[in-house]
Amino acid sequence: MVDLARAHILALGALSHGSRIYNLGCGGAGYSVKEVIDTARQVTGKQIPTRAGPRRAGDPPTLIAASDKIKRELGWQPKYQNLEVIIESAWRWMTAHPDGYSS
Repeated sequence: MVDLARAHILALGALSHGSRIYNLGCGGAGYSVKEVIDTARQVTGKQIPTRAGPRRAGDPPTLIAASDKIKRELGWQPKYQNLEVIIESAWRWMTAHPDGYSS
């Protein structure tokens, strides 16, 4: 969550230069959907039901967010690249704020 927040702050600061679009990856080869779900189950202790189906027509076999543009233009670097650490951070926030931010 910290990496995502830092990226948003940097992007907001760059709005004076016009609208921009950035992908945010955590670096490396990325993670599969199965890896994310399995890690989320481990971290949260929840079952997280899933249903696997066939690949849809046109789906790429691999799709990884490349954060090269935001690194180059705004100097953003992900601080956390370990999937377990990323999910633990998000889970801690969600359990502390089950209804999101207060109004």
